[in-house]
Amino acid sequence: MPLFDLPVSELRRYAPQVDEPGDFDEFWSATLAETRAAAELAPEFVPVDTGLELVEVFDVTFSGFGGQRIRGWFLVPAGRPGPLPCVVQFQGYGGGRGLPHQWLYWANAGYAHLFMDTRGQGSGWSLGDTADPVGSEPAHPGFMTRGVGDPSTYYYRRVFSDAVRAVEAARAHPLVDASRVFVTGGSQGGGITLAVAGLIPDLSGAMPDVPFLCDFRRAVEITPNDPYTEISRYLKVHRDKVACTFRTLSYFDGVSFARRATAPTLFSVALMDQTCPPSTVYAAYNAYAGPDKRIIEYPFNDHEGGGPFHDREQLTWVRTRT
Repeated sequence: MPLFDLPVSELRRYAPQVDEPGDFDEFWSATLAETRAAAELAPEFVPVDTGLELVEVFDVTFSGFGGQRIRGWFLVPAGRPGPLPCVVQFQGYGGGRGLPHQWLYWANAGYAHLFMDTRGQGSGWSLGDTADPVGSEPAHPGFMTRGVGDPSTYYYRRVFSDAVRAVEAARAHPLVDASRVFVTGGSQGGGITLAVAGLIPDLSGAMPDVPFLCDFRRAVEITPNDPYTEISRYLKVHRDKVACTFRTLSYFDGVSFARRATAPTLFSVALMDQTCPPSTVYAAYNAYAGPDKRIIEYPFNDHEGGGPFHDREQLTWVRTRT
């Protein structure tokens, strides 16, 4: 896979002026207030017998956007007293929460770990258990154009709200030290991580891994890969909705969330990534407001990024902050 984006020297300086609506903060403040007001039930953590001896597993249910119930897994080291630092993790595009034994890394390192299911996803490559009961106008197959006619109906308004509530659910568990919570995820999960970092001011750290959902206009124009090409295929049919579509997307751009994020952060970027082009990752990283920030480049990798090498980097980074 060849290099296809800007030269590295330009990537490290890349700072586009992405469109940002004037009511961005008001939109998200109102969205989260609405989401919290609709939450009628406290988070539920039901023990699950998985046969695993070194971790305890709980089936999590909490109220997300619209009071709708979101699923997840919560894992802690068996028998270890709290309060524990916690890592809240978000899934990549098309995947769901899967099965508990897929998520042993953080609990085996001594941390509480909440893995959020992504509403409506989980039939592409990893099992999901959370429906998205909200409908929308016609959309291209996938999730990128669901409800894209208006910011209030766009799919990621619901997902980002769910993710904020996932952090709040984790903080409500008695084994979690609410003052030591980190968020992470790869690809779509990285984009969700950036949104949460921009919406929750007191996180201990954010680790967006090859993040998706950043610098939408450039991503749609240069990448040949899904999921961004869902947008270009939609606009190929809906020729009259270009301005409307990008206006909606401007409320969900990781660059705008990064401008508001102050938690320490560790990014990753793959310089041959044709799914989340490196310039779009650098757009968010260079805009990130917090001064304690670092990005690790993987020069010869596509969207797999650093893989297990980056897992190791994340654990080292979190340990220096706990």
